[in-house]
Amino acid sequence: MPTTAVLTVDARPYPYTFDPATTALVVIDMQRDFMEPGGFGETLGNDVGLLRSTIEPTAAVLAAFRAAGILIVHTREGHRPDLSDLPPAKRDRGSPTLRIGDEGPKGRILVVGEEGQDIVDELKPLPGEPVVDKPGKGAFYATNFGELLREQQITSLIVAGVTTEVCVHTTVREANDRGYECLVLADCVGSYFPEFHRVALDMIAAQGGIFGWVAPSAAVLDALGR
Repeated sequence: MPTTAVLTVDARPYPYTFDPATTALVVIDMQRDFMEPGGFGETLGNDVGLLRSTIEPTAAVLAAFRAAGILIVHTREGHRPDLSDLPPAKRDRGSPTLRIGDEGPKGRILVVGEEGQDIVDELKPLPGEPVVDKPGKGAFYATNFGELLREQQITSLIVAGVTTEVCVHTTVREANDRGYECLVLADCVGSYFPEFHRVALDMIAAQGGIFGWVAPSAAVLDALGR
């Protein structure tokens, strides 16, 4: 049975309130290519183990939101098999051992439908939970994400995912410009760079919450009575 009362979360820079009926949990890019060995994250020279700490708290949040009947939307970054939606500026940047579209241990890197582009087993979407495939860093660009939120009359987003300073930050900034009230769950987002993670969260909550609010997942679970 969906929760209907307006709830309050102890957050910074001040308490965050949301109506579960007009709220979505957005789980951003919890994909094998970013979180497991052999994927795109590792080809860029990153320690993918640094993202694993987000899995357990995110799984707990997913369970609570499912029990409360709140909309859950998952996103996956990835490109068409013919790479027609992959700009050269993105493919050719840096000097990774494998580039987007190359064959890796889990299939072609960041290509829609490949094993590596899919979400890790621990956070798999359930049937009926929308999954938005996006070619960019933000969830709104070249996707049906905005239309989906409008159709469901969503006004508040509670955000988990990776990485904090890239796809999470981009999506929160996009959402903020579109009028959504965003709460980022500090322990459910992660980065390959701990300092970037800390600063990215501070940037969201700075100046009276210029992009949104930040709270630990435990505060949301408390608000939901879990």
